[in-house]
Amino acid sequence: IPRTPAPAGAELYFESPADGATIKGPVTVRFGLKGMGVAPAGIRFDNTGHHHLLIDTDVPADLAQPLPATEHVVHFGKGQTETTITLPPGKHTLQLVLGDALHIPHEPPVISKKIAITVKP
Repeated sequence: IPRTPAPAGAELYFESPADGATIKGPVTVRFGLKGMGVAPAGIRFDNTGHHHLLIDTDVPADLAQPLPATEHVVHFGKGQTETTITLPPGKHTLQLVLGDALHIPHEPPVISKKIAITVKP
C-alpha cells in the first residue's frame, strides 16, 4: 500500500504540556499541527491525518504499518486535538505521530519531538 504523502513543512508539536514540565495529574495534553489539517480515521482528504499519542515508548521502526492501539499508543480517530491522561507519578515521555485514514504514518512521517514531563504524586 503506498503511504499517504505529507506536504513539505508540516509540523506536529505539543501546545501543552511544555517539555520538562512538572505537573500534578491528570495531565491535559493539547496537540498542535501546522501545514496540515485534522480528519477522523477512515476519512481521506489530502493533507490531513489524525493524532496518535505515544506514551513512554518510541516511534515504531516500521512506519509502513498501521500504528498499533495499545496502552502506550493512544489513537484519536475522531479527530480530537486534546486529551486528559492519568499517569502514575514519575518521569514520562510523550510524542505525537500523525496517521492517515488507515492509521499509517505519512511519507515523510509527521512526528513531534519527544518531550519529557514529571508527574507529581
